[in-house]
Amino acid sequence: MMSKKIIQGLIAAPFTPMHSDGSLHVELIPNYYSLLQKNGVNGVFICGTNGEGVSLTINEKKAVAEAWAACTVDDASFTVLQLVGGNSIEESKELAIHAQSLGLDGIAFISPNYFKPATIRVLAECCAAVAAAVPEMPFFYYHIPQFTGVHFSMLDLLREVHSTIPNFAGIKYSHDDLDDFAACVQFNQQQFSLFWGRDQSLLSALKVGAKGGVGSTYNYAAPLYTQMMTAYQGNKTEEAIALQKKSIDIVEILSRFGGLATGKSFMRIIGLDCGEFRLPVENMTPLQFIQFKEEIDKMELHSFFNQYE
Repeated sequence: MMSKKIIQGLIAAPFTPMHSDGSLHVELIPNYYSLLQKNGVNGVFICGTNGEGVSLTINEKKAVAEAWAACTVDDASFTVLQLVGGNSIEESKELAIHAQSLGLDGIAFISPNYFKPATIRVLAECCAAVAAAVPEMPFFYYHIPQFTGVHFSMLDLLREVHSTIPNFAGIKYSHDDLDDFAACVQFNQQQFSLFWGRDQSLLSALKVGAKGGVGSTYNYAAPLYTQMMTAYQGNKTEEAIALQKKSIDIVEILSRFGGLATGKSFMRIIGLDCGEFRLPVENMTPLQFIQFKEEIDKMELHSFFNQYE
């Protein structure tokens, strides 16, 4: 039977590097890995929301996974998890088997969002179908109801799967229901990895038992969260709260300048240009980027940014 380990710390949700013509720039991924590893990030969750997984072809997803596998092969302490899809169960199985062949540390599955599962039992059956394709590989569920429209309680999902999917390893929880999240953390003697997926409220998640998170702002501001977690663990409550407020400020400015694509533009500020998002995501104009950079400079947060060189 597959052994389960609780994954802790900061797991980045990396952007998929693109050339100016929108094609993959996987040659940049070794530098991306070095950036994250140097700045205290413990792993990556690839091909997710920030990684534009829904906008990539199956072959492109395989190419991204291969690039991350190749540059992290000698780093057993760095976790690589891949989102393998949701709407097509068969494609998800194919990607899972490919991820296993590369030696990745786990795969994640998201609820189908076109033909939505009508009950929690059906969602559990979808998970079981994909997990069974790689029975010796940790399987995670990615809960992000604001995108999928699937709002089941994750505690109910754990009740459905904990005894029926042996390789079920945890949940990436990108929702704001702290009560449900806390119940999941404590479920069945805390045997699952529960990743909090909302960077601006990571401190609240730590208070109910989270051991880490998967986040987009860890791509460029991981030291901020490392310091916040250290302060929290050292019972320096006021310091931790002040640092969380800086995270809130970062997320606020991201939202003000367009949200999702703004984060990818942030990578240019720290020196790792990952290109732009594919359609239908709207990117900033050159003028908006100048204004965005000026606003970031005013915030005087550069000491918390990932250092590229």
